Amino acid sequence: MATFSHLPMVLPLLLTLLVAAEAAAGAAQPTGGRLSPARYARVFAFGNSLTDTGNAAIFPATATGPSTRQPYGQTYFGHPTGRASDGRLIIDFLVKELKVPLPTPYLAGRTAADFLGGANFALGGATALDPAFLASRGIRSAVPVSLSNETNWFHNVLQLLSSSGYEQRKITSRSVFLVGEIGVNDYFLALMSNKSIDVAESLVPHIIGTIRSALTDMIGAGARTVVVTGMLPLGCEPKLLAMFPSGPSNYDPASGCDERFNELAVRHNRALKRVLWELRLRYPGRSLLYADVYHPIYRAVASPARYGFGNKPLAACCGGGGGPNNFNYTAFCGTPKSTTCADPSKYISWDGIHLTEAANRFIARSMLRGVLLPVAEPGFQQQA
Repeated sequence: MATFSHLPMVLPLLLTLLVAAEAAAGAAQPTGGRLSPARYARVFAFGNSLTDTGNAAIFPATATGPSTRQPYGQTYFGHPTGRASDGRLIIDFLVKELKVPLPTPYLAGRTAADFLGGANFALGGATALDPAFLASRGIRSAVPVSLSNETNWFHNVLQLLSSSGYEQRKITSRSVFLVGEIGVNDYFLALMSNKSIDVAESLVPHIIGTIRSALTDMIGAGARTVVVTGMLPLGCEPKLLAMFPSGPSNYDPASGCDERFNELAVRHNRALKRVLWELRLRYPGRSLLYADVYHPIYRAVASPARYGFGNKPLAACCGGGGGPNNFNYTAFCGTPKSTTCADPSKYISWDGIHLTEAANRFIARSMLRGVLLPVAEPGFQQQA
């Protein structure tokens, strides 16, 4: 089983980076001529099923979804938890290394005490864009929750924690805001509704604009440390590979991924990084960090053995349909027609859409070592 053996050494460097960013802006509090180490009390998380640790199991539209049934959760928890994986998600690993509590799923909390350790607003199936906007483009969303809904939920929690604006800013200044990947469902829905990548590409500026508005809202509420996750390589998703087969010229020879969909992800990430750059200039003293998931996943797919994965990097561990991707909605993971691989840790994709615990661990490690810190990520093997 892979471990996080090097992360305890990485965390102090991450905290030093964040302290330095605040010092450069004059944001640090003087303590005898020294800066106090950055200490965080909680995480506020946003996103979709890649970050959702339990909201989907409660929300009516998704409460009976696959993530609430076996074999989800089998690797770590031993039972389904609402997480769309066989075990832990990226956020589970990140909060462990930041030494903060796992944030309470928003829909599971009721009182201020429930959210003292943070809140997770991510919901499986959530989109970046509002359902009404998607509908105006002929795109139907089955889960009527968007990023703007999640930021409204955040303000509900903030008001619950304190009615004082001063106290609210004290809370947000000591919190890490984790904006998990958001937008992938918009692109999936556009492709499913219109069968056209052009329609999906037309959503990029709107999705990025929505993310920018959410980030501006968080900063306005006092957020000082915001981690924003980019788009994963869509062309490496077993779901898209199975549902939208193409001619040989569209497949990347190094990875087998569909370059059409990967280019969509690249456009999204370029635009997102531009927004983060602009916001850094506009709001000095804030740590706005880009978390890359595209390159870690691509590298693992292109060279699976190097990173401890097996020889089926483009196949779902759990599902049905056979072929190189093992994906078919009629045999989706958890349905009677589906089967589960013997060793999920050798797979990158859990169900053709979501990642295995092993892949989430790998990405979290890469995020901390190679993205949140300004250092190059060395090649490494998953350790037994």
